[in-house]
Amino acid sequence: MKVRQAIPVTSELGDTSKLAGFDGEVICEPPNNKLDKFGGTLYWKENKYPLSNQNMLLRGCVLRNTEWCFGLVIFAGPDTKLMQNSGRTKFKRTSIDRLMNTLVLWIFGFLVCMGVILAIGNAIWEHEVGVCFQIYLPWDEGVHSAFFSGFLSFWSYIIILNTVVPISLYVSVEVIRLGHSYFINWDKKMYCAKRRTPAEARTTTLNEELGQVEYIFSDKTGTLTQNIMVFSKCSVNGHSYGDVQDMLGHKAELGERPEPVDFSFNPLADPRFQFWDPSLLEAIKLGDPHVHEFFRLLSLCHTVMSEEKSEGELYYKAQSPDEGALVTAARNFGFVFRSRTPKTITVHELGRAITYQLLAILDFNNIRKRMSVIVRSPEGKIRLYCKGADTILLERLHPVNQDLTNVTTDHLNEYAGEGLRTLVLAYKDLEESYYEEWSERLRRASSAPEAREDRLAQLYDEVEHDMMLLGATAIEDKLQQGVPETIAILTLANIKIWVLTGDKQETAVNIGYSCKMLTDDMTEVFVVTGHTVLEVREELRKAREKMMDASRSISNGFSYQEKLSSSKLTSVLEAIAGEYALVINGHSLAHALEADMEVEFLETACACKAVICCRVTPLQKAQVVELVKKYKKAVTLAIGDGANDVSMIKTAHIGVGISGQEGIQAVLASDYSFSQFKFLQRLLLVHGRWSYLRMCKFLCYFFYKNFAFTMVHFWFGFFCGFSAQDVPEQRSMEYPKLYEPGQLNLLFNKREFFICIAQGIYTSVLMFFIPYGVFADATRDDGAQLADYQSFAVTVATSLVIVVSVQIGLDTGFWTAINHFFIWGSLATYFAILFAMHSDGLFQMFPNQFRFVGNAQNTLAQPTVWLTIALTTVVCIMPVVAFRFLKLDLKPELSDTVRYTQLVRKKQKTQHRCMRRAGRVGSRRSGYAFSHQEGFGELIMSGKNMRLSSLALSSFSARPSAGWIETLRKKKGSDSSTAGSPSSAASKTLKV
Repeated sequence: MKVRQAIPVTSELGDTSKLAGFDGEVICEPPNNKLDKFGGTLYWKENKYPLSNQNMLLRGCVLRNTEWCFGLVIFAGPDTKLMQNSGRTKFKRTSIDRLMNTLVLWIFGFLVCMGVILAIGNAIWEHEVGVCFQIYLPWDEGVHSAFFSGFLSFWSYIIILNTVVPISLYVSVEVIRLGHSYFINWDKKMYCAKRRTPAEARTTTLNEELGQVEYIFSDKTGTLTQNIMVFSKCSVNGHSYGDVQDMLGHKAELGERPEPVDFSFNPLADPRFQFWDPSLLEAIKLGDPHVHEFFRLLSLCHTVMSEEKSEGELYYKAQSPDEGALVTAARNFGFVFRSRTPKTITVHELGRAITYQLLAILDFNNIRKRMSVIVRSPEGKIRLYCKGADTILLERLHPVNQDLTNVTTDHLNEYAGEGLRTLVLAYKDLEESYYEEWSERLRRASSAPEAREDRLAQLYDEVEHDMMLLGATAIEDKLQQGVPETIAILTLANIKIWVLTGDKQETAVNIGYSCKMLTDDMTEVFVVTGHTVLEVREELRKAREKMMDASRSISNGFSYQEKLSSSKLTSVLEAIAGEYALVINGHSLAHALEADMEVEFLETACACKAVICCRVTPLQKAQVVELVKKYKKAVTLAIGDGANDVSMIKTAHIGVGISGQEGIQAVLASDYSFSQFKFLQRLLLVHGRWSYLRMCKFLCYFFYKNFAFTMVHFWFGFFCGFSAQDVPEQRSMEYPKLYEPGQLNLLFNKREFFICIAQGIYTSVLMFFIPYGVFADATRDDGAQLADYQSFAVTVATSLVIVVSVQIGLDTGFWTAINHFFIWGSLATYFAILFAMHSDGLFQMFPNQFRFVGNAQNTLAQPTVWLTIALTTVVCIMPVVAFRFLKLDLKPELSDTVRYTQLVRKKQKTQHRCMRRAGRVGSRRSGYAFSHQEGFGELIMSGKNMRLSSLALSSFSARPSAGWIETLRKKKGSDSSTAGSPSSAASKTLKV
């Protein structure tokens, strides 16, 4: 929710009579697409009033906590910022969709070819043979030549054989996708009871692509972590507070947790707040001036709004959880932020109410990465309080702080090593005369018609120098439940996870250790921090050289030289041994994403097991995703929870939004949404894999059935004168390697399509020529000739229905009552319709259309017909059964092995007990980045205020039968390398 306000001078215009007399003039910037910036000036009553983005209501916004408002239209129609940002909507399509479009065009061309062949055959037959039978088979009216007869036959066969073109395919596919979407929505294992939030498939077009994901791009705060901030530790004047201590005052061992600090002395304390180091409270009570000033800063330097519903019951409304945690900490330690007005802040300091005059708020933005307030104490002393990121504030301190800075920096590194988000606090005393002069310059800059923001930034930068260091805070943002396990399982499925975060490097790296992306067993973690193009290029080059050197030393040069002969660096990186990780800063990433270096960056990153990009902007997140999409033939998925993740979510093939603490912007822009990161493994490994598997089986069967049915008519044209399931969900999670066929697109591709077509043509040949050969000499029970057109048609049609029904039965992996009902029910329905079409009743109602009375009954009463149908079915099905049996026995796939293992487990279930597996506990490290938002400062001054422990994984041991995936993966990598893609097959090398 954004806060917007009118300028104070127009507050009196709430009366309609006064509003009617408003004659002001607004001069502003031309229409543009910058949603976060606006510059203009209101000229009214011979005065100038600056207008900023905080005074603007954008088109499409909805009023909250406000019943109505009057406004002046600045831009309208296509000039509005919303319309300026509305580009072409990018429709996301799956790889199967694109392949289906190509195949349908090929099939249509095949239909035309069959029509041409049969038309030519008709013309030749009419010219050579049909002319001799004009008395019995005269040409239709208007047909005067064999050529024209062939021309008409072409269009007749286009109509007759049109069933080969899958007209209903797209409708059937969408119905299947809709069903898969409901399966996701109804999945109780993806329902969060705490937030009462189910998983939601916001699109029905991408379900099967969930089973083909190779790259996941994830935000950190709120996605991997809970985004619930807790004040954990602090450093004040070189002394660190917050370590858990035992009864003797020593640092407690891991797992020991004594009683928390007692805040009962403070009637305004928040009962939910807990702190474990009593020495900080003792310093407060002893009157340590540095500690007092520390918490005084926390109680004054913020944009939190206070609400007191009853005496002593304070409710803080903060725009970011970081600010709320810091103000709540100050509250419990005796510095209670009580209330505020546009020009004052009231704080209860150890029970004594003190009102400070609020002179200015130097608001936070993504460039400044800090915020400051200037206040006047009751004694008349003017002081600036500032808090911000350590990389920004430490360089703005007075040189006299050098020794204290060194100690505080050590504490910051210690906090970062524990996975905490850090913030530095400082202050500066201002002379009255300097402040008056600076304030006047600030007023003039605020009303400047041009370059207003630049002028304000210069003034802010001027006053925020030579500050005195107070200390640092450390806030804990805990990992979400199940994150390490989820990342470990997805990694086993050969899915690469890249973390793209705005946090500082220490934060990102140590959260990586916490969630098991980074481990101490890794060969090396490369950190790229170059500030220039040359530095970044050199660091990336050194990283690749180290990986190749390590590979050469392990393989003794043989494998390395063999790969080097391909003259492709990606082929070399494919052969590397060991596990590597890459960490790159935002300023280095800006250079790495340039056109002349993006390929080098991608090659290096894809050779690493884990990639972490820190201090990145929302635009850079989208650029990283676009880079992988551009050069890698892989499906990408982006997941985030905030508005800064929207561009990344929209850019990826699949966007997933997490409904968390930062609103629903990410959810609204996503394709799928749920409330916790751990549900991602089920979305991909279960629903994604099943959707891909089912869709591929359906498409293969659909094309097979169409060709088997249609080609029978094609063969008949030469004799009529040319007249024309799977493993269960638990095993999908237990064996992540089952996910890999989707990544390699093995189950439905052009090769599988032609196999289905070949099988369909083979089936059609047998279904036509076996009955044709039998009927040539067969007789009925009464000695009459069996061969006639209708008996032949009934025999072939019945064989077709039985064969395709048996085929779909063979393709069914898991039988249910529903399967049996529809498969065998459709067979029964066929016979019911067949007998009905040859019944007396229909003949009496439609004698011209249903002339063959009793044909089906008489034909199917002959034993010869049933033997022919049985022979045709066996000959069509037996090769399929034999092939699958030999493949299962000689070269089983992983899914076959898992199914066999499942059967063995069922037999042994009564004999063995389930064994628990204990997991390892890894280290956690981290750091801090602002999650603050610009704009609340101006609102306040105006007066218009009102979140692999216990890993339970079963890794699949190496098997010779797993080599088929490895072979195909290497082949795919070499093909993409030949095509000029910088993506390396190293990123796809399967380790089993």
